[in-house]
Amino acid sequence: MASILALCGLVERSGQGMNLIYELSIKEAKTLPDFSGSDAYFVSLTLNGLILDGRIFTLLNRIGEERMESFTIGDFLIIDALLHERKITDDLRARIKHLTDIGVVERAGRGKYVLARSFYEVTGRQGVHTRLVGLDRETNKELIMKHIRHSGDSGASLKEFYHVLPSLSRGQIQYIVRELKSENRIYSTGSTSASRWFERL
Repeated sequence: MASILALCGLVERSGQGMNLIYELSIKEAKTLPDFSGSDAYFVSLTLNGLILDGRIFTLLNRIGEERMESFTIGDFLIIDALLHERKITDDLRARIKHLTDIGVVERAGRGKYVLARSFYEVTGRQGVHTRLVGLDRETNKELIMKHIRHSGDSGASLKEFYHVLPSLSRGQIQYIVRELKSENRIYSTGSTSASRWFERL
């Protein structure tokens, strides 16, 4: 009988209510449920009806209902965290690949993610995306340049750059080096494996 009622949309499986509370709070741009008053014997739940950030409506509309059909509550929590520049908790990181694959989230460095630029554009916050992605890249480029300068006449090897920026992958560091080279700020001598990098004065 319960199965029939569920198919009719009259009842739902036990435990789904909390997921719906979180999902609707995010969709409606309200604060997340507050359990701060709970203890070992009682559960205290506070729900705020005030809409805090109307940008979430625009963002979710851009994502579209079709893509959101595959969303879990974790996906909504990740989007909410990234929109408000909060850290993504470890228990949610397993869902980042899914959001990256469908173009909602993009990688901005090892272990760092931001919402795709198109979502910042639709909410009129392109500058925020540039700050979150571009600032780190420019900082990393300057660290590479500083190391090359300190290396002096002996130059610096690509392997040394991995020590300068240990949080970045090999590919990310190579991309930064190519950018610096295309900007005519550095040049190399020697073969690929033994090449040395120098500042172009």
